[in-house]
Amino acid sequence: MTLKEYYEILRELREDHDYTQGEIAKILGTTQQVYSRYELGINEMPVRHLRTLCQFYKVRSDYVLSLGNEGKP
Repeated sequence: MTLKEYYEILRELREDHDYTQGEIAKILGTTQQVYSRYELGINEMPVRHLRTLCQFYKVRSDYVLSLGNEGKP
């Protein structure tokens, strides 16, 4: 089993909740272009943004980081 990269999981979460990159960027206080680079794996996401998104989507960081099977409600 291959583990998904965190940026792939972030994109899935966003799409599953029907948000645009622009809407998520606004929550993070950044631009759509910067957020797009996170989802493409070009730039690493700062921990503060990961934490914000975990709280927003109500998931554990373990889930987003593919560290275990737990964490997604």
